[in-house]
Amino acid sequence: MGVETVKWGILSTADINRKVIPGMRASDKVELMAVASRDQRRAEEYAREWEIERAYGSYQALLDDDDVDAVYISLPNTLHCDWSIRAVEAGKHVLCEKPMSRHVGDVESAFDAAEKNGRILMEAFMYRHNPQTARLRQLVDDGAIGDVRLVRSCFSYSLYDTENIRLRTDVEGGSLMDVGCYCVSGSRLLAGEPEQLYGQQFVGPSGTDWVFSGTMRFTGDVLAQFDCGTALPERDELEAIGESGSLFLDDPWHCVEPVIELRRDGELERIEVEHADSYRLEIENLSDAINGSADPLLGREDAIGQARAIEALYRSATTGLAVTLG
Repeated sequence: MGVETVKWGILSTADINRKVIPGMRASDKVELMAVASRDQRRAEEYAREWEIERAYGSYQALLDDDDVDAVYISLPNTLHCDWSIRAVEAGKHVLCEKPMSRHVGDVESAFDAAEKNGRILMEAFMYRHNPQTARLRQLVDDGAIGDVRLVRSCFSYSLYDTENIRLRTDVEGGSLMDVGCYCVSGSRLLAGEPEQLYGQQFVGPSGTDWVFSGTMRFTGDVLAQFDCGTALPERDELEAIGESGSLFLDDPWHCVEPVIELRRDGELERIEVEHADSYRLEIENLSDAINGSADPLLGREDAIGQARAIEALYRSATTGLAVTLG
């Protein structure tokens, strides 16, 4: 007996959808059948553009569609947890766009609701599903650079339109939420959960953090340093530095050109990894989990750890003091 195709809907017509939909279309494990907007006409136009069967003029109307098994939530940051809860209560499995929230309590409530309703909830850090990321973790585990001592990362770009959703305070925009969350996630992937965090920020005219830098200390005296920005040149790097070498990724988040540089003993080895669509892989992972043929790569523990770190970094940047987590 073959595995059933998982029927998906999308809540919102956000720009990020254009990166997710092609992977859905390419997969035989997924059927994209519905999209919802706050406006019926907008939903219908979007459905015609992307050749989606059903269009709904409210998010709840899509959740009321019994044919939909799972939803991808690409709403603004402040709506992530609320609509994740509504979705699981409506019987849908959920892939929620990152970051789920900067508030630990909201993330805990979302996962409590998912568990109560027997549904899977996953935060959409697509790079975590890419073969490049898996290879990086394998190299670290195999001792390619000895014990990790320092993680260094960055993610930035230039955006000065204060009306852009990424720079709006009412939806909790800002560089840490938009791109710095990748640096936090990558640091946690390599070092575990931080024990102490210190953040500094430059708040721009929009009221959001235009530049944010952070340091984190992990168990075993592993340190992490990162910076991110919406008012900096385009940059994206991740480096794990160990006692005997380092692993450097020039494209760690988008994974368009997946290459890992192993720098050790004065030599550089390029480790090339096969290209893969990270968005397709995350959708397929959750679809497989729904069908019982795989475990979700990311779950409650990772999402709460992510929110706890972001919450602490913002608290530190506001107070000027380091935050120690118990």
